Amino acid sequence: MVSPKLSIFARLPVPGKVKTRLIPAVGEEGAARIYARLLAQTVEVAKESGLDFELRVTGGEIMAFHELFGDDTVVVDQGEGNLGEKMARVKAPALLIGSDCPGVTAPLLQAAAGALDDRRVVLGPANDGGYYLIGFSEPVPFLFEDMEWSTPRVLPETLARLATHGIGPAILPELADIDTPEDLAEWPEFE
Repeated sequence: MVSPKLSIFARLPVPGKVKTRLIPAVGEEGAARIYARLLAQTVEVAKESGLDFELRVTGGEIMAFHELFGDDTVVVDQGEGNLGEKMARVKAPALLIGSDCPGVTAPLLQAAAGALDDRRVVLGPANDGGYYLIGFSEPVPFLFEDMEWSTPRVLPETLARLATHGIGPAILPELADIDTPEDLAEWPEFE
């Protein structure tokens, strides 16, 4: 089987444009600094995993990402539309992650890729009711259409849709994203 490409969904760490739910606690500059650290760690983990990866970006010029991570880093524009439309554009086989889950490790990414050897879908549940990772060995557009993103319903709805299609996903350990000041308290090294 062809190894999946890892797509990291990312934004340029511009004050006021990233981690907006952290701004009341740490300010625009602080939120951007935290996000920059999270993104840098995510890219480092991707490199350590040995998986082929790309940055899928919005909110910044592609050249700015090359300046941050080097010209050898593949950077692709996410394109227009909502999150589901952007995710549905990624070609299978693929692993999709955000850049705000500090618990993601290289062995975890390798395990997710390996799970696609005998499963059509792999999910990494987030403790907020969403997921920090989704992988698929073939297109699954029904998982991305008409979804209420950024709600606690994302994971249950995803599992229900998979069940309707007779797909039993591989499930990774539950992890926490850093979205709120309470989340940040669990990861003081990012403050």
